[in-house]
Amino acid sequence: LTSPSLPIGGFSWSQGLEYAIDAGWLKNEADTRAWLQGLIVNSLANLDVPVLCRLHAAAAASCADSMKQWNEIILASRETSELYLEDTQMGAALRRLLLDLGFFTEADFPEADISYLTGFAMAAVSKGVNSQSACIGFMWSWLENQIAATLKAFPLGQTAGQRIFHGLADDVVNAVQYGMALDDEQIGNSMPGQIMASMLHEEQYSRLFRS
Repeated sequence: LTSPSLPIGGFSWSQGLEYAIDAGWLKNEADTRAWLQGLIVNSLANLDVPVLCRLHAAAAASCADSMKQWNEIILASRETSELYLEDTQMGAALRRLLLDLGFFTEADFPEADISYLTGFAMAAVSKGVNSQSACIGFMWSWLENQIAATLKAFPLGQTAGQRIFHGLADDVVNAVQYGMALDDEQIGNSMPGQIMASMLHEEQYSRLFRS
């Protein structure tokens, strides 16, 4: 599930990062680390992690109504066309993979359009991966994809990428612990800088990543 070679297209998207680099918002390794740290602490910890926990619990309990509810909530939280398409297209690719591998049937999925988080939670439950491990795996996978996107768009070098990766390890663990403890009414976030970058990336003249 967390392998960068998983054929779901995660490498095709930058979540606004490409525009932030092109616009000069991020100029070096320190800027990039601060950008990713901000997303981990202020976005993923408050939205993706707690929603993944609830999807995991719903999948474990075979509660289709709860899965449908949280699937709709996470998709409604994607604030740009680009972020919504990324989530649903990666979700569709993961669904096809899980069906091809024989993990599920079409009837097991809560809706036609599923979030990547929904498919991830279902796969984790099917393989006996607990909620905390699933959240940590999801976060590492997200971070690895973001650093890979950075290195494609920015001449930092592989060593800098590894420094960023390991420098954010504690933030990942802390974000998972924090997000898993949130109540339902505490879930949600908005990251105006990332949202602006994502919207502007949709019309960026030259780009490596999808929009």
